[in-house]
Amino acid sequence: MSQTSLAQWHLYVLRCADGSFYAGITTDLERRLNEHNSSPKGARYTRARRPVALVKAWGMLDRSAATKAELAFKRLSRSQKVALIDGQWYPDWLLSS
Repeated sequence: MSQTSLAQWHLYVLRCADGSFYAGITTDLERRLNEHNSSPKGARYTRARRPVALVKAWGMLDRSAATKAELAFKRLSRSQKVALIDGQWYPDWLLSS
């Protein structure tokens, strides 16, 4: 898992109990992971698929960049998501964030 220590925003990817992926953005990875696993503040999608595990996170320059990266990630096919998570592929939109 990689993250930039100076970044205030993060794009993160969770693996849900059913094997699906969930992507989101946050300023606090630990807090958000706890919310997904044990709080009503977790996303509706993940509340039905607990437990979830953080599989990847990238530091982003700002909220705008994080949001754009999240939307781009969600448009990827599953095989592209797996390649990105495994470090076998790094798209241009993530390099510019």
